[in-house]
Amino acid sequence: MNISFSPLGDQAIVIEFGHEINEQTKQAVRRVSTLLEKQKPDWMIEFIPAFVTVTVFYDPILALYDKVKIELERLLLHLGEDLAVKTTTIEIPVCYGGEFGPDLEFVARHNKLTPREVIDIHTSGTYSVHMIGFAPGFPFIGGMSEKIAAPRRDSPRLRIPERTVGSTDGWKLLCFTVRNCYRLVNYYLNIGNDYSWANANLLFTDQTKGDAKTMDLPLVSSMFRSCLPDHSIITKRYL
Repeated sequence: MNISFSPLGDQAIVIEFGHEINEQTKQAVRRVSTLLEKQKPDWMIEFIPAFVTVTVFYDPILALYDKVKIELERLLLHLGEDLAVKTTTIEIPVCYGGEFGPDLEFVARHNKLTPREVIDIHTSGTYSVHMIGFAPGFPFIGGMSEKIAAPRRDSPRLRIPERTVGSTDGWKLLCFTVRNCYRLVNYYLNIGNDYSWANANLLFTDQTKGDAKTMDLPLVSSMFRSCLPDHSIITKRYL
């Protein structure tokens, strides 16, 4: 792996691990983040991991760029060691279709699938948080199956409802979670964690029979909306 360093202003340095977003670069970013947490230099203020980079901010009174670069190069010599990289898999409940996932039908038609097949594919994968940015509480993720990829809209939406989950390629809105995005990012969706989607549609049960059954998506969306004041109905089962 080719690792390069470059200055970012006079108080930061960018460590770059190539130009491709893949498993190798993801693990490199995670391992460097772990090293910086365990062996924090005195001059470091903070570090920001992203898709293929880790940006390290430093106090220029304590160290200048050349010294920071040399010390980081020494630190990276430990990349090949057996580091205990902490990874947690979080399951997040979501409701698909209807008003909560207005693009579910389009994604299904585009890929010649049924809405249920799109949901099954979306919930079967494990996703990774690569970066948090653009706006507070906005996680950039990877791991979505190409089987449910879709093109971008002809015109961008003027507004995307909070807690909506969209595809990472075409910004298609598939589902909605009752979990507060800021809390998810602060407590659960940390860089390096993995997560999966849990289909909350299937949590609704037939009260007359006491067993779970699949309902029409618009009906589930309506029922799910009525449950929002009491978040514990959904979230206590997962987080």
